[in-house]
Amino acid sequence: MHKTLLATAVACSWISGVASFAAFAQQTPSATTGSSGQVTNAQNQADVQELVRQLQMLKVSYAQEVRRLRVLDAEVQALQSRIAGKTGTAPIPAESVASAEGANAEPNSGNSSVENSQAASTTQSSQASTSTQSRSVQDVLEQQQNAYFSRKFTLEDDLTYNHYDRAELTLNGFLALNSIFLGNIAIDRVTSDSLTNDLIGRYAITSRLSLNLDVPFVGRSTDYQQGGAGGSAAALDEASSTGKGLGDVNLSVNYKILTETANRPDTVLTLGVTAPTGQAPYGIKWVDVASSQYEEFAVPTKQPTGNGVWQATVGSSFVKTMDPAIVFGNIGYIHSFTRSFSDIDTDPTITTPGSVKLSDIYYYGAGIAFAFNDRASLSLSFSDRINGKDSLRETGGPWTKIIGSQANAAQLNLGFTYALSPHTTIVTILGMGMTPDAPDFTLTFKVPYMF
Repeated sequence: MHKTLLATAVACSWISGVASFAAFAQQTPSATTGSSGQVTNAQNQADVQELVRQLQMLKVSYAQEVRRLRVLDAEVQALQSRIAGKTGTAPIPAESVASAEGANAEPNSGNSSVENSQAASTTQSSQASTSTQSRSVQDVLEQQQNAYFSRKFTLEDDLTYNHYDRAELTLNGFLALNSIFLGNIAIDRVTSDSLTNDLIGRYAITSRLSLNLDVPFVGRSTDYQQGGAGGSAAALDEASSTGKGLGDVNLSVNYKILTETANRPDTVLTLGVTAPTGQAPYGIKWVDVASSQYEEFAVPTKQPTGNGVWQATVGSSFVKTMDPAIVFGNIGYIHSFTRSFSDIDTDPTITTPGSVKLSDIYYYGAGIAFAFNDRASLSLSFSDRINGKDSLRETGGPWTKIIGSQANAAQLNLGFTYALSPHTTIVTILGMGMTPDAPDFTLTFKVPYMF
């Protein structure tokens, strides 16, 4: 009995121990699993925050790169148009990459896709602006001697028409009692028309140096009228003279000193020399064509086509692009060398050898141009040429100033440029005289052909 009870007690203790161990085993994995779940959730939240931070950084970096691509793309477009003379049609690699990245963007990128769209739109607008203005801007620069270096050879045909009309009141007599004029009152009028055809060749030796040759052909016709013919103030004497032939040939060199940046303009230095290949005005005889022997009315037998002396030119031109306008200006100096002639007298019966010294000339100008589109541009400018009195000297005698030879010729110019083709442009310039020494008006047509 005692052994039975002992066996029963041992069996019960074993059973209770096994049950307690089983319960403990079941509770331990549950507790461990709960703790591990909390750790995993915390780690996931930290990972998500880190990914969000990296995503934001990538968005900012991508936007910056897109802006850099846009700037580089515009610079490449401008460089291509400067080299080729027109806007390239091939897509830029940066543009293709940006377009591909925008097309492959995930729809869930949120702000990133918006930024990509805005950047792409801005880039396209910038490219469109550069493309539409490149040709017209280059044509404007061509007229200001700042685009000769981007084209290997340019042949230009210029046709310029000038019109002068001058009227002067002539009094030949004296005042009686300080109030009554006794004598002849006559009006002298001179009208002159000239047509000049310039053939100009420009050759770009390097990207900064170009050589220019200008060969002009000049035709002039001048009409002279003088009142008081036959002693009558109402009658007029009239005569005219003409002249045509080769003008003074000019050879010049352009050198680009500075390239345009954000703070400085494009600057080109010009050095030139003019040869006296045209008909000189000195020694041309004047003949009396008056209808009465009591009058004096002389006109030249022919009109000159050149200045008759060697000249040296030094000048500089400036161009600054201020979207959508282009501001330009120039300043220069022309020195005339003394030259001797076998005859400087206008009297048909006298031959007087001597020398001529023309006054130096100072010129300057400024203007602004607007490019409307890829083909057309409009410019408005002011130009002025100032010189002092010229001098004559008979051989062995003193220098004598020529009365009335000083001049100040100021003009207001309105120009229009239109590109006919990728190689040809037509330029029309209307000049309006602002001083008595300037032509009443000037009309110029230029047709440069770029090779």
